[in-house]
Amino acid sequence: MPVTYLDAIREAQAKALAEDDRVFIYGQDVAEFGGAFKATKGLADRFPGRVVNSPISEDAIVGAAIGAAIEGMRPIVEMQFADFSSLAFNQIVNQSATHFWRTGVPCPITIRLPSGGTEGSGPFHSQSVESIYAHYPGLIVLTPATVEDAYSMLLEAIRIDDPVIFCEHKFLYYHLKADALPAVSLPVGKARIARFGRHATIVAYSAMVHEALRAAREMAEEGWEIEVVDLRSAKPIDTDTILASVARTGRLLCVGESFPWGGLTAEVISRVVGEGFHLLDAPPKRLNSKDTPIPYHPNLWRVHRPTWQAIAAATRNLLRL
Repeated sequence: MPVTYLDAIREAQAKALAEDDRVFIYGQDVAEFGGAFKATKGLADRFPGRVVNSPISEDAIVGAAIGAAIEGMRPIVEMQFADFSSLAFNQIVNQSATHFWRTGVPCPITIRLPSGGTEGSGPFHSQSVESIYAHYPGLIVLTPATVEDAYSMLLEAIRIDDPVIFCEHKFLYYHLKADALPAVSLPVGKARIARFGRHATIVAYSAMVHEALRAAREMAEEGWEIEVVDLRSAKPIDTDTILASVARTGRLLCVGESFPWGGLTAEVISRVVGEGFHLLDAPPKRLNSKDTPIPYHPNLWRVHRPTWQAIAAATRNLLRL
């Protein structure tokens, strides 16, 4: 039976709960209701007392989880939407991110953020916030793009001693399926080559990986061989894999669903220019969502975010340089 991206997240949490008595889940309606997207559905029955409903206060949720983490527990926090994590910003960046540096005591908290846009979600339920949290030392920021990575990277996030921001894309919950879950977890911070090519490199992450792959398949019919690199992780960034890809292709397009200013795409380009300028045959380019609040209307939303058509067009322009 096919496994969805959402199934993978649920089963990773179940495995973590079964393996380690210190693990518990904390968030709004995560027990009986299973959370906003049913990512914890059935887990309260399987693990009594360890899937706990929280008050409707993101600041209090993360604060309580940090307290549990520094006392030896391993909390998994579910935010209903990534956008709402801004209400817990102080707890995340001023407390969890700095705690080990200040005290020498680990703060192993995993904060799950349903991220990215879907039709009709609008400006308050569609944001991609990975670049914001990647700015702060002490936080690991993961952006899985596949069912297999959603499962294995969440398991690894729960096991490590650092605070982790786990950005799971809402659009992928039901739209992405795999035949089975992986047997082992993956190390954090290693990118993967999702498609090999020789004419240009597209670096993408999360749902944009699938848009980039669609663009690469379409361009293959025109004779272009486009390489697609899935970052997997916003922090750390696997610069070596990116540079190796650019060395093969000579051209770079970075694609992200987040807003352009101060985004992850700019960070990738900065690293390539700084460490691999001699590898480039053309100026590197980036493609992000528009620098406006995210629209509600489905047609406007599709124009607002990068689509495979827009990625293909940007890649063709890059190849002309």
